[in-house]
This record gives sequence, structure tokens and C-alpha cells, in this order.
Amino acid sequence: MNGAGANGGRPGGGAAAAHSLGWLVAANAVGVWLAVLLVWPGAGDALAPLTFGRWAPVHLNGQLYGWCALPLVGALLAWFLDPRHPSAERHAALAVGAWSLALFLGCLAWLGGVASGKPFVDWHGWSRPLLPAAMHVLWAFLAAHTWWRRRRLSRVGLAARLAVLGLLLAVPSALYWASDRSVYPAVNPDSGGATGTALLGSTLALVGIYLALPAMLGLAPHAGSRRVAPVLGAWLVCWVIFGLAGKGDVSHHARGQIAALGALLLWIPLLPWAWAGWAWPAGARPWLRAATFWWVLLVTSGWLSFLPGWSERFKFTHVLVGHSHLAMAGFVASVNGAVLVVLTGRAVGSGVFRAWQAGTVALVGLMFALGVVEHLDPAGFLGGDGVARVLLALRLVAGIVLAVASFRWWRETCTR
Repeated sequence: MNGAGANGGRPGGGAAAAHSLGWLVAANAVGVWLAVLLVWPGAGDALAPLTFGRWAPVHLNGQLYGWCALPLVGALLAWFLDPRHPSAERHAALAVGAWSLALFLGCLAWLGGVASGKPFVDWHGWSRPLLPAAMHVLWAFLAAHTWWRRRRLSRVGLAARLAVLGLLLAVPSALYWASDRSVYPAVNPDSGGATGTALLGSTLALVGIYLALPAMLGLAPHAGSRRVAPVLGAWLVCWVIFGLAGKGDVSHHARGQIAALGALLLWIPLLPWAWAGWAWPAGARPWLRAATFWWVLLVTSGWLSFLPGWSERFKFTHVLVGHSHLAMAGFVASVNGAVLVVLTGRAVGSGVFRAWQAGTVALVGLMFALGVVEHLDPAGFLGGDGVARVLLALRLVAGIVLAVASFRWWRETCTR
């Protein structure tokens, strides 16, 4: 179990919380501006040439690489950092600061029109090596602290950290390679989206990270140790299914793809069951309950929307945008809420929690409604009149609620 940092949190937890919530506030502010432009497109003239297309990657990547990623970076720091080292907090601040600096410079590049054009891998030109470089800085600190505390770690603990370091060393190169404009994953030829195999593999990787979170955060297992074997066994079986599923450009009409992706339905009960085996602090439990709610919706709707008939109708409408917000603003944000409570030793008030969850429910519901309108009346939707305009205006209101909630979340966590 890791030693506690300031305020009963974990080493490096304060830096990770401040940067991750800072990016949440910034990315939400940009999101509100984008929502304004959808209701009143002419407002964009005030900031020309910073158009919608230039602000969009700032919003998307600020959420992914800032808000969604940095709490996981905080969990890595909590697990790896030697709490006895006098400069542990400074090293955490430098690692997280390098990450945020790379993302900030990336935002400048995207606002300047330097982008790959690939959503979430927009790193291009001079910005392409920035985040991989920051990842190497983080890796160097993790490796150094592993070396410093090697004699005080158990054999299993040392072996686990060395294995993770080996995996992490490949991530910067993988990101750099994926940012190449000529590199594309397999494509479903009948929908233009991802294949079932690709969705299964990426989701299983995330499930593995979320299964490891309690141990990385240093939580005490009360039933978790007895649940490791069955959960790990189920995870490995799903990877076997992934290995047997068809690769390449495979249609969602293929039964094997539908069945392979359906393996994720097993994780609707398994992931919350695995989390429940650990002693989470009281302030984290409401966030975990919310995460469970969003997880059920995310996996179920993801599989149903992949089925023939549904995918063709809604794949590239606002339903897809709503599903992304369900994942990031709903599930990931709720998990991050629990993680930040552990990292900082601080729980936010119920007002922040309720505002965030209510705003997310409204935003996701409005996105799905917009997708239905978009499918039924594409011409009317593009014209921006009637029902579509009302829904877009309500979406703006929901975005403002989330923006205000995120600012209060940052203030309550980082300024007390």
C-alpha cells in the first residue's frame, strides 16, 4: 500500500488532480463555445480564423489527453513513487507539468490549423512528437522511483512494476505511429465505423486498466483478493475471443463480429463486482455507483448500436456523439471522480456530484434525441430550424451546467 501524501491522499495526487480538473474546466469552456456556434453560427465571425473546425480538436483532445488521462497518470504516480523520497512530490509535478505543457502546445498547433485530421490523434507536424516526449519524461520518473525502492518492494510488486514499465515504454512510439495520416485501423465496410474486433480489443484494454486501479491506488482488499482469479480468468477468455475473431475490414453483419463484441456484456456485472472487493473511501462511493449506472448504459447501447439496422441509421449522427459523451462525461468522469477522491484525500460536495450527473444525463439524452431528428429529417436538421434548433439550444444549457460544475469541482478539490 502506498504512503499517503498531503491531506491523506497519495504521492503526486495533488498535481494530477489540479492538472486534470484544470483541463476539464478548459475543455468544457471550449465545448460551450462550440455549442454556441451550433445555435448561432454567425458568432464564430468574432474569433475568425479560429473556426469551429479549429476549436473542435482542442475540446476533444483536452478532454481525452487532459481530463480522461491525467487521473490515470496520477494512479501510476501513486503506485510507482517512493513516498520516502524527499523530492517525490516535485517529481510528480514535473511529470504532470510536462504532460500538460505538451497538450497546451498541441492546442496551439490545432488552433493554428496544424492537425492530422484524425479525431483524437490530431498530433501532426511539429506537435507530433510532443506528447510522446512527455510520456518518456513520465516513464523516466516511474523507472527511477522503481529503482530507488527496489529493495523495499516484494518480488511480486517489483515484477509487476517492471512489467508495466515494459508496456508503458511502447506507448509513446505507438502514439507517434498512430498519428501518421497514412495509418488507419480496420474499417467496417458496411458502416464506415470500427469493426467489432477493434471495439472489443480497445475496450478490453480499458477494462484491464480499470481492474488494476484499486491496487494501483493502494486500496485495501477486503474481498478483492478472492475475486482476482475469476475476474482475471474472464478477462483472459475475452482476449482469446478477440484472437479468434476476424481481423481486417469485417462487416458488422458477420455473426462472429456480433458475438465477439457481445462478450463485453459479461463485464456489465463483472467490473462493478471487482471494484466492490476493495475498500474505497466513503467519498468515492457515489462516483462508483454513478460509474456503474453509466457502464451498464455504455456497454448495452454500444452493442445494440453495432447490430445491423441500427448501425446504418445512427452511426454518424448525433447518436454517436451522445454515445461518446455517455462514455467520457458519464462513465470515465465518474470513475475519475472516485480516483481523485483517493488521490487527494478530499471529497467534493453533493452539489457538484448531482450537478455533474444531471448535466450529463441531459446532455446525453439531448444528443440521442438530436440523432433521431437528424435521421428522420436530415434536410430540416441541416437547416437548423424547428425541433433541431430547440434541442441544440437545450444542449447548450446542459453544457453550461457541466462547465459550471467542473469549475466548482476544481475549486473544491484544489483550492481548499
